[in-house]
Amino acid sequence: MKIKKAVMAYSGGLDTSIAIKWMKETYNCEVIAYCADLGQDEDLSGIKQKALDTGASKAYVLDMKEEFVRDYVFPMLRANAVYEGTYLLGTSIARPLIAKKQIEIAIKEQADAVAHGATGKGNDQVRFELTCYALKPDVKIIAPWREWEFNSRESLINYAKKHKIPVPVTKKKPYSMDMNLFHISYEGGILEDPWAEPPESMFTMSVSPEKAPAKPTYIEIGYKDGNPVSVDGKKLSPAKLLKHLNEVAGKNGIGRLDLVENRYVGMKARGVYETPGGTVLHIAHRALESITLDREVMHMRDSLIPKYAEMVYYGYWHTPEREALQGLMDASQEDVTGTVRLKLYKGNCIVAGRKAPRSLYSAELATFEAESVYDQRDAEGFIKLNALRLKMRARLRK
Repeated sequence: MKIKKAVMAYSGGLDTSIAIKWMKETYNCEVIAYCADLGQDEDLSGIKQKALDTGASKAYVLDMKEEFVRDYVFPMLRANAVYEGTYLLGTSIARPLIAKKQIEIAIKEQADAVAHGATGKGNDQVRFELTCYALKPDVKIIAPWREWEFNSRESLINYAKKHKIPVPVTKKKPYSMDMNLFHISYEGGILEDPWAEPPESMFTMSVSPEKAPAKPTYIEIGYKDGNPVSVDGKKLSPAKLLKHLNEVAGKNGIGRLDLVENRYVGMKARGVYETPGGTVLHIAHRALESITLDREVMHMRDSLIPKYAEMVYYGYWHTPEREALQGLMDASQEDVTGTVRLKLYKGNCIVAGRKAPRSLYSAELATFEAESVYDQRDAEGFIKLNALRLKMRARLRK
């Protein structure tokens, strides 16, 4: 494959730091580095110079935090997406935006290829490349992990030392980390044994529940059309709102997850995650939906959540099927406006109250006290009609 110019999705981490030099040696091509600031809580002031020092001809560092939360995280939260019952998809949802912006830079710079540092064993290679092909069908893709001679992170570390390339990973801390404003993930190395408990020193976004305050923290989250818009009455932009909730929930030990998941490529992998603000928003959203969504709409939507989450996890964000399903999810959110009160306490996020201007909940109907709205005698015919098929089945069996 002949390459003239490639845009590298560059994080400054182990894989991508080495990849720039490797690509120049292997393809004799110009390499443009591109770093997406999705709120990974790192000092990116020197990353541009680091990329240039490593051999990039040009480097982009783009602040995409608001776009990330507004156009990717919030639509996913509106759909209550959870993969395999527990994972809130923090890594998965970042990839389509990173790849989308990478393609935009490739078009602008007239590059004929894009490159990424995802391994040939993981999900990210699929997420990156499906997006790239969906947005620029003729693009060439370089995936160093599927090509180069290195076969482990240790061999990469040794190569980096040999060529004096500074990297944040050491042999003493050999697990992979990926962070954005929504979450942080930890994989590999000491975590590959699913029986081993993650070391407490590893966590960065949350304290352990044991060290969380002994007094609960109460917060109120305001929603409009399924999107969170305020905390404790104060309106915040999407990114600032999520950042604030990360801090509050993290201090209360909320959002940790230890999961063995099924990767798209076919293997099981152990991942440890922290999603403090996202966990709070997921619980709050479902609480508000409980009083604003019609029963049948909710049940139909819930039946589609596993499929929607699977699309996000597999990398099918920029596809007609995900966009169509998003339309249905969003249509269900027209009345999901109101406020949820939550109690955060030692790793727990407990719903303490919910209210909505268009609530379907009626205290008059639900009460066990005397009322005049609901005629309890009507239930007899309702039950008999629903029991008719069961009676017929019982008679046939006899």
